[in-house]
Amino acid sequence: MFEVFFRKKPALILVALRRNTKNRYGSNLAKEVDCTYSHAVKILQDMEKAKLVSFEKHGRIKNIALTDQGNKVAEHIEKIKELL
Repeated sequence: MFEVFFRKKPALILVALRRNTKNRYGSNLAKEVDCTYSHAVKILQDMEKAKLVSFEKHGRIKNIALTDQGNKVAEHIEKIKELL
């Protein structure tokens, strides 16, 4: 039923970022939500434009973190998922 209201992969990415705040990278997020790396990056770029996530570059690696707004959205998505 959850998929009726939300696009599954973007919602799962936000929830995954909220659950685990340790070093988050595009590749491990893609594996966690079962999508390709390129699809995950596209979703994350859209989320960055919407100010839901931020990227912090360390050499060649980009850490991904939720912004305050992104954390609030992820929290509400989790609550809705529990209700369904």
